[in-house]
Amino acid sequence: MTDERVAGRRLLVALDLDGTVLLEDESFSPRVREAVRRTVDAGHIVTIATGRSWEATSYILHALGILPEFVVCSNGAAILSRDTTQETGYARHTTETFDPTEVLTLLEKHLPDAKYLVELADGSRLYTHYVDDWGLERDTAKHVEIDDMKGRQVARVVVVSPEHSEDEFVSLVEQIGLHHVSYSVGWTAWLDIAPQGVDKSTALEQVREWEGVAPSDVVVIGDGRNDIGMFQWASGHGGRAFAMGQAPDEVIAVSTDLTGTVYEGGVAQALDTLLETAAAPS
Repeated sequence: MTDERVAGRRLLVALDLDGTVLLEDESFSPRVREAVRRTVDAGHIVTIATGRSWEATSYILHALGILPEFVVCSNGAAILSRDTTQETGYARHTTETFDPTEVLTLLEKHLPDAKYLVELADGSRLYTHYVDDWGLERDTAKHVEIDDMKGRQVARVVVVSPEHSEDEFVSLVEQIGLHHVSYSVGWTAWLDIAPQGVDKSTALEQVREWEGVAPSDVVVIGDGRNDIGMFQWASGHGGRAFAMGQAPDEVIAVSTDLTGTVYEGGVAQALDTLLETAAAPS
């Protein structure tokens, strides 16, 4: 029996990167490139929705072999669009920003030994300490003091506190009380802060409209707390939200489907399921 959510329709498939498409060493999850190619060849749109900056995303997009019209970065604060005049093939289409002064001052008080990074509106980044996962060697990121980050317009603030466990960090962030911003806590005491009301879902809703895809024809796949917003958005409009097998309970709770872990090729499993359903006879 054909699943009416898929059959005969052009899907918009948005993939998270870390823990979804990518393993910890930045190699690809098993069979993901082949599954993405089959999905694109079947006429569907496959794009990226990541917390990463564009500078830390572009090479992965090209390695996947896809060229969607729009790509969502910085947890929804940045949308890139196809532009063949640019070296990477993309240019900044939309960027949401805010002044991080109040947030940084509050966090610095409670987390004086944490490592801080901000992403400016043009995509350049400032950081207080080097962190391997930030991919700082790929762009012209600049080392600064935290006060140099204040009073600027930024698209994103990232905070890493290595001395805290994930649970301790979640509890601490809740106690601090961050207002007038959107935030999510990731793996290993990692905090992402975005402009108020901005997350992956707000950017993807714009992409969906520009691409002319019905709300019920959206599919999102992810594994982290910063994916909760896009999961609720997709499922709330009749779309599908696949949680990776290793996702936290609160992420799985708002998903519509559960797939394998990133090590098991969960994205490939989910995409193959969609393609099989689409190909099923009516």
